[in-house]
Amino acid sequence: MEHADLVVIGAGQSGLATAALAPRHGFTRILVLEAAAEPGGSWPRYYDSLTLFSPARYSSLPGMRFPGAPDRYPRRDEVVGYLRDYARSLPAGIRTSTTVTSVTRQDGTWSVRAEDGREFTTRAVIAATGDYGTPFVPDVPGQANFGGRVLHAAGYHRPETFAGQRVVVVGGGNSAIQIATELGPLADTTLATRRPVGWTPQRPLGRDLHWWLKHTRLDVAPIRQLLKKVPVSVLDDGHYRTALDQHGVDRRDMFSRFTADGVVWADGTKEGVDVVLLATGYRLTFPYLTESGALDTSGAPLHRGGLSTAVPGLGFIGMEFQRSFSSKTLRGVGRDATHVLKRMRTAVAG
Repeated sequence: MEHADLVVIGAGQSGLATAALAPRHGFTRILVLEAAAEPGGSWPRYYDSLTLFSPARYSSLPGMRFPGAPDRYPRRDEVVGYLRDYARSLPAGIRTSTTVTSVTRQDGTWSVRAEDGREFTTRAVIAATGDYGTPFVPDVPGQANFGGRVLHAAGYHRPETFAGQRVVVVGGGNSAIQIATELGPLADTTLATRRPVGWTPQRPLGRDLHWWLKHTRLDVAPIRQLLKKVPVSVLDDGHYRTALDQHGVDRRDMFSRFTADGVVWADGTKEGVDVVLLATGYRLTFPYLTESGALDTSGAPLHRGGLSTAVPGLGFIGMEFQRSFSSKTLRGVGRDATHVLKRMRTAVAG
């Protein structure tokens, strides 16, 4: 059994930022538990060509600048490398290949158990596993009888695999657009969405959108409930719209059901399809907290700004719109970690 002042579950951007900031708030013995073989969270599993929509200057964690030209848009492998370098600099013990299965509290102490039988005790726990481990697959009638391939974006890596095939990409967010754009030259591709794609200029008035978010302070504004109602929009400087048009990627209203060899579109037209690729996002789950008393009946965390309102000594980092627009981003997780750690230390000490 190993003891720590603070146990952080997850070594992605949220967990690493938390571990970096924890000593400033009185936590001296810090353990980070990560299910994968290396730090980096979900980043190594994303599709090969993933490109950030935020410039490098707005993609840093606390205490370490993202390397390279500040106005470029980093690729997936650059982010993976950055996170692993960041992990090596931390004043924390990182235990990789450690899948947490349960977190329970008794007499003011948390017991954190791993799949391999190891146990860790602590006065405080931060759940920083995010939602990218749980792909959301919509329930569309007829899918069980579909003879083609249904794949979530979590399992997509490169376009060459789909060359010459008829592919429908479901979703209207950034990932769906990036994937459809690179499939277009190689496959007969359609984008299926429930509403027209919303486009947001990447560089309004010559400045990257993130510059405006920072200088207007909208990036950190506490408007969580309002943000939840904002429709999904795609950042674009014109590149993606042009590429979709050039490669004949059309948009259609979401199909109503699957058939044995394809789909039925909203207008009743049947079409044969080889692959349906779901860029439909992820769902936030904390299976290791089911016995902690920290979740509501739907499995969602009971919290205010990331600090548990159900049990003391528990916090969450990395949830979408946790406190602001930037909560789930490289640039925003540090602010939320500071907020939670400061209040958690006071609660634990009290």
